[in-house]
Amino acid sequence: MASLSHALSSPQYILPPPALIRRQALAPRRHLRRRAPAAAISAAIQWNRKPQLAGETPRVVVVTSGKGGVGKTTTTANVGLSLARFGFAVVAVDADAGLRNLDLLLGLENRVNYTAVEVLNGDCRLDQALVRDRRCPSLELLCISKPRSKLPLGFGAKALTWVVDALRSRPSGPPHFVLIDCPAGIDAGFITAIAPANEAVLVTTPDITALRDADRVTGLLECDGIRDIKMIVNRVRTDLIRGEDMMSVLDVQEMLGLALLGVIPEDSEVIKSTNRGYPLVLNKPPTIAGLAFEQAAWRLVEQDTMTAVMVEEEPRKKGFFSFFGG
Repeated sequence: MASLSHALSSPQYILPPPALIRRQALAPRRHLRRRAPAAAISAAIQWNRKPQLAGETPRVVVVTSGKGGVGKTTTTANVGLSLARFGFAVVAVDADAGLRNLDLLLGLENRVNYTAVEVLNGDCRLDQALVRDRRCPSLELLCISKPRSKLPLGFGAKALTWVVDALRSRPSGPPHFVLIDCPAGIDAGFITAIAPANEAVLVTTPDITALRDADRVTGLLECDGIRDIKMIVNRVRTDLIRGEDMMSVLDVQEMLGLALLGVIPEDSEVIKSTNRGYPLVLNKPPTIAGLAFEQAAWRLVEQDTMTAVMVEEEPRKKGFFSFFGG
């Protein structure tokens, strides 16, 4: 953690002013960060087979961004539920102490009786703190603390690592995935959330404020030893990209130098699903954003990536899957 604390104050992770970022957005970046190993061919949803799980289990993935409001919790809920629908055991951990929202998006807020703090205090067992989603029993939710409550001083990176280790060794068997919903910012909550993770999904939107924070967070993740970092670009609008009022996904990828896990288009159904506590991936008929989250989950399982294309390159391509790449 000493190296991470040094990076927080190191000037090498301070980005240029926004005006300079705008000018650099369209210029190719010569030296991109080292990308995680990925298959040469991007995965696509194939309903006649189950995605093939890559890597050792449980895979501990932190969903982070730095900037608030870009869709971390929405991504955690929809990707986690998609993984569970694929048949994998998933534990979603809401690591935002005092400001948890993952239970609301999953519609489980009335069933959270115990949290990880009670488990550590010996007030309950770990299996009592896990809330199983009745719509998809392979998904379980674990909240760090109760709403508007402060974490004990002793709860930190070591405590969350202990919780993840307990999930690994539980009698019913370890989950395939542990998804950690990271709080916004880069303070103690961020350091606690990334401690047990060996993979990261960085959620960003195509605007300069989110990209500045995403670049800073990427540097901190690499400093902490997390090299497998993939990116989800959220709230993309092709009409604004065509009018050059929004950065394209290619611009974002060139700026951050990260492998692309998914592109989520702007969708009015997100607000509706949030208010109902009913994730997008459960909608029938499926929404375009829900399908994008499912494809991102498929790529996460197989440690695959997608290839971004310029909107201007294929102006006639207006099909339903035009957002999703290969």
